[in-house]
Amino acid sequence: MKNTSRAALLAAGTAIVPMPRALAATPRADSSDPKALVAQINAAFEEFKATNEAALKGKADDAVVSEKLGAINASITDLTSALETSQAQLAAIQLGAAGDDGLTAEAREHADVFNTWFRKGDRAIDADLRELEVKAKLTTQSDPDGGYLVPETMEAGIDRVLGTHSAVRGISRVIQISGQTYKKLVNMGGASYGWVGEQQSRGETTTPTLREIAINVHEIYAQPAATQTALDDSVFDVESWLAEEVSISFAEAEGAAFISGDGVNKPRGILSYPKVANGSYAWGKLGFTVTGHASAFIAPSSSASPADCLVDLYYSLKEGYRNGASWLTSDAVLGTIRKMKDGDGNYLWAPPTAAADVPTILQKPVRTDDNMEALGAGKFPVAFGDFQRGYLIADRQGIRVLRDPFTSKPNVLFYTTKRVGGGVVNFEAIKLLKVSE
Repeated sequence: MKNTSRAALLAAGTAIVPMPRALAATPRADSSDPKALVAQINAAFEEFKATNEAALKGKADDAVVSEKLGAINASITDLTSALETSQAQLAAIQLGAAGDDGLTAEAREHADVFNTWFRKGDRAIDADLRELEVKAKLTTQSDPDGGYLVPETMEAGIDRVLGTHSAVRGISRVIQISGQTYKKLVNMGGASYGWVGEQQSRGETTTPTLREIAINVHEIYAQPAATQTALDDSVFDVESWLAEEVSISFAEAEGAAFISGDGVNKPRGILSYPKVANGSYAWGKLGFTVTGHASAFIAPSSSASPADCLVDLYYSLKEGYRNGASWLTSDAVLGTIRKMKDGDGNYLWAPPTAAADVPTILQKPVRTDDNMEALGAGKFPVAFGDFQRGYLIADRQGIRVLRDPFTSKPNVLFYTTKRVGGGVVNFEAIKLLKVSE
């Protein structure tokens, strides 16, 4: 459509879709009511569709409508993020409302002693804290790697925040291990079989082909600081403070590694594995389908539907994996996908309909992670798969803290470390969309 000035359009009596009224009144990621957030997301998407339809019918200025669609997209992104946070907080509250925290007497004693050490750095309790770590079954070592293990509830709080901020962690299988490596045998093809009659002899089946998948853990760290005055305040919530301070740093480091990490001193990311056209798929590589243009989902002049490449990606995954599959892409790419329709004129992206739901594409959940690649020649901006079966994250049991009151006086530094690994364990379960070159 020809780009015409706003004044000329008004003079000619051409309709211009107004900026959505909902945007000005919609709170940005500050609401804690999931039902209200769902209603706001749906209202914003209705405005989005109305604006987009007007553009498709030539009733609005290209520049104006592009600006409006961008604003609505940003609003939907913020509201969706707020909904995910609210859902996680509600789940944590419901877990706490159960009453019994499930801690043993030894674990509670360890938490109390740790709290004292964290606040005051009392060296007189060092030996007690080491012994209590073993009694609370946080470790089997009386002389571990350095620093002290945080209490179970504090570690659980950090893990909850990590699950909220790291999209891959939120949709993948996560296990805890006590060593440096998790190993898993994968059956490449299964044992052979045959049909026989009741009286017929039965020959031996062939031996299945097994491969070993090894996930090594690597150390990430954060070093938040607090004043001694704050630590001396009995109202100061040590557990929440540390969880909030380190979890964002951990989530950012993990999130990037789970997508593109090379496996050297960090997890191996989904996009770091060899890739091959899905028709030539082989174990050890991730299959991909392609778009129809080098910088978009489809060439601007093409009469084909831009949704076709997503439909192709959807069906490139075997049916057995599609039941539990999710989409993974960036917010920017998702903003483009929101404009797509199927052959019947229905939008592919759908907002959540209930407080516990998430947005969907082709009725499958969609998660966003800005570590995913952007639209560009040869890039892989979208993944689709059953990540619970396809990608595994191994957390080594225990988050450690080393208290340092000397380096940054009058502040106290808390050198906090966590060990985590990640990698693809089932190459059939994840497929990628490649932008044409």
